Amino acid sequence: MNICRLVPALALLLGIGGCGQSDVPSVTSAAPSVAAPAPVSAKKQIGLVMKTLTNPFFVEMEKGARRAEKDLGVTLKVKTAAQETSIEQQIQLVEDMIADKVDAIVIAPGDSQRLIPALKKAASAGIQVVNIDNRLDQEAVRQAGMKPIPFVSVDNEAGAYKVGQYLVSGVKAPTEAAILEGIRSADNAKQRAQGALRAFAENKQVQVVASETANWKIDEGYSVTKDIFAKHPHIQLLFAANDMMAIGAIKYLQESGRTQVKVAGYDALDEALTEIKSGHLLATIDQQAGEQGYQGVALANRLTQGGSTVPAVTLIDTRLVTAKTVQ
Repeated sequence: MNICRLVPALALLLGIGGCGQSDVPSVTSAAPSVAAPAPVSAKKQIGLVMKTLTNPFFVEMEKGARRAEKDLGVTLKVKTAAQETSIEQQIQLVEDMIADKVDAIVIAPGDSQRLIPALKKAASAGIQVVNIDNRLDQEAVRQAGMKPIPFVSVDNEAGAYKVGQYLVSGVKAPTEAAILEGIRSADNAKQRAQGALRAFAENKQVQVVASETANWKIDEGYSVTKDIFAKHPHIQLLFAANDMMAIGAIKYLQESGRTQVKVAGYDALDEALTEIKSGHLLATIDQQAGEQGYQGVALANRLTQGGSTVPAVTLIDTRLVTAKTVQ
């Protein structure tokens, strides 16, 4: 037998060539090589810590953040305190985010100083931090040894000045005014009070006779307004640093028959827009809560990419809303 006739068969089994038959394919007994699938990168986890969801402003802020979650392909974890004054609870929420090992925290702090130690702990753990809505105290951040924290919000002083100007426009006789402030340890509350005071000071006929905090709340807006008018019954102008307090104030004014008092707010909540349409609220400021939430998450996502730089401050436009412009 010619042994060369057996070689092709052996070659198929053993993976070797034989007797010059180079056209026979080489076959190996090993399993075929399969390309490994590309590794699936885990979605970045971004924590959103807000003051509360009892204020519709923060409901809109979450909606904007959720849009960013969808657009950017991240996982958003939202945690909120019970009330805007629940600072200790907000601190615990930051601690929870650290324990969850999120990649970034976007926070609308209820207090401009007291959250800083917890946020420093987060930064030390390698978690990126973005500040939205109410600005953290920059000097306190520096003293804590932290890098500057990117900030997304509006120019609160300019927004309050804008609506304050509208409130005093046309006043040509001596007129008393009052201010309902937000939480006094919050930077945005300070800025809004300052903006309103600047607008009032430009009209020499206007005298501010009272400025009290109602802590951003409807019920305190009602009770503080009641106390102010007990002492100063001739007030004709009232600026509330958010719509929640303005709504509480309006309720008292309607119940007490003081329908001639002009009230301005801040936030453009749906309830406030309804009050504008009914003629009970003169004006408010739309600070685009949803856009603040969206941009905060977008900046946090960029920071988690490594090597990305983001603006130190991102300001969203404010819009004056009146009976002529309300939708």
